[in-house]
Amino acid sequence: MRRWSNTNRTNGTNGTNGHNNVPNGVQQVDSKSLTGTLDYINRDNYEFGNYGYGKNHVKLLHVYRDGPKHTIREFEVDTHLKLNTKKDYLDGDNKDIIATDTQKNTVFVLAKKYGIKTPEEFGLLICSHFLYMYRHVEEVEVALEEYPWERLQADGQEHNHAFLFSPNAIRFAIVTQKRNESPIIKGGLKNLRVLKTTQSAFTDFYQDGYRTLPDDNDRIFSTVVTATWEFSTANGVDFDDVWISIKNCIFDKFAGPPDKGIFSPSVQNTLYLAEKMALDKVPQISRIEMQMPNKHYLNVDMSKFPPSVIENNENKEVYHPIDKPSGIIYAELLRKNPSSKL
Repeated sequence: MRRWSNTNRTNGTNGTNGHNNVPNGVQQVDSKSLTGTLDYINRDNYEFGNYGYGKNHVKLLHVYRDGPKHTIREFEVDTHLKLNTKKDYLDGDNKDIIATDTQKNTVFVLAKKYGIKTPEEFGLLICSHFLYMYRHVEEVEVALEEYPWERLQADGQEHNHAFLFSPNAIRFAIVTQKRNESPIIKGGLKNLRVLKTTQSAFTDFYQDGYRTLPDDNDRIFSTVVTATWEFSTANGVDFDDVWISIKNCIFDKFAGPPDKGIFSPSVQNTLYLAEKMALDKVPQISRIEMQMPNKHYLNVDMSKFPPSVIENNENKEVYHPIDKPSGIIYAELLRKNPSSKL
């Protein structure tokens, strides 16, 4: 085995031979010699785990012009492929590689040829294209993230061709398909940040010598929701409607009626109720997973200031947002019999 060293030098002096920047006493290895060492590797001792390759962050804006009224959808797309051979890894044989630049071009061409209705449907289209066009592709995974554009309105009228970037939540989808198998379709949302100033408590939790947090009967509840759900079918599904419905389920169980709200005894309970409502409302999904990290807002102690500085007004409260550390609450809820709702 060769002994490699590093002189931390970039010129031909102080430890190099002055010609090819190779340190003195170190044997130079050409590419043919290095390739030849592959013959001595016992491949039977090892096996691949996960593998594959693809193109990430392919950005595209699709504009559909229906007369004077235009519709846009902007996406960032990742495409990942698994081939039925690993000779590109084992032998450096690139003949079967569908270049990542080719994958990028494919995304553009399919968008131009077929248009884009929803991220889930576009992901299905990309998967079916790669599996149909290239018989040596064994599995395709497509991840799509949609940029949240909304049509501008003026005096209650929708504008024909002007839009507002409105990032109240980011929509995403992941479609995976293996050859001769049905696709796995997942939808989701992230960065949905919500806050309510009352109707939230956290009490009666475990008491021991390590606990310093007191019971809180009325606190600010704020979180940034991430949700992922899996479809049990694609037949007849309005993917846009499903996304809106699940987002509304989260709002319903977090906020409640506009005048009275809804009480939350814990983040865990609110998360469960939102997931259950989503499964009740959307029969085409078989499971849903959510994450709700705590965004803490701590009451600023004004007792340190003299009364002459702070006027006593209980209706005016000041809170200090705390970024880190933060709690994280998550759960996945599944149907016991997924086929019962189809």
